[in-house]
Amino acid sequence: MMIATAVSELANNIIKYAGRGEIVIKKIARRNRMGIEIVAQDRGPGIANVKEALADHFSSSGTLGLGLPGVQRMMDEFDIQSNPGKGTTVLIRKWC
Repeated sequence: MMIATAVSELANNIIKYAGRGEIVIKKIARRNRMGIEIVAQDRGPGIANVKEALADHFSSSGTLGLGLPGVQRMMDEFDIQSNPGKGTTVLIRKWC
């Protein structure tokens, strides 16, 4: 359920802020562990301040501001790269 919630949040962010993008989901294996890797990518306006966007209750659109921080807490690995004017890529992994 956590994976579905995380993917839903990332998809909603793509729609809300970029209008379009893609999410790629794949099975991964590392050192006898299986997991799932999700990459959400868009070419939208990007995030001006990633650190601020990852703070609880920060929102640039009037929401509760729990989306990205929640995704980060639910996943085992989380990485975000964003360039204003060029887009955002979020990579998350959950290990079984």
